[in-house]
Amino acid sequence: MSTEIERKFLIADLPDLSAAQRAVVRQGYLTAPDDSTELRLRQKNDTYFLTLKGRGGIVRVEREVEITAEQFETFWPETEGRRVEKERYTGGLPDGRIFELDVFLGELAPLYLIEVEFASESEAFEYKPPAWFGADVTEDNRYKNKMMAINGLPS
Repeated sequence: MSTEIERKFLIADLPDLSAAQRAVVRQGYLTAPDDSTELRLRQKNDTYFLTLKGRGGIVRVEREVEITAEQFETFWPETEGRRVEKERYTGGLPDGRIFELDVFLGELAPLYLIEVEFASESEAFEYKPPAWFGADVTEDNRYKNKMMAINGLPS
């Protein structure tokens, strides 16, 4: 079973992103708001994915397959009212870990979130984020992309 082990933080101080890779992302959710499992369509630049994510916080099931643009467009209309648009910056941290910093667009602007993945749950719990990271929102469901796509910016 594929699992994702990550923590998610708000941004206290936006870093210099000039060395990070930038991708334009649009994603939409095919599952109902009350489903515990997420089924998501994602376009990342010119690549398309179908992703299943299970319930969870720091650790959860994640399965992803690349799909064609035609397959994406076939199902995209079904995500109406459950979509997120953002720019994703991927870069390295001084400790060697990789970050993904999302700059949300549209109704979710000016939200910034950063995610860091880990090899183990204990590594995730022991992690000490840099000073420019803000509050840890890993366990706050309001900051899950699916919930923001449905409910908007957390208050």
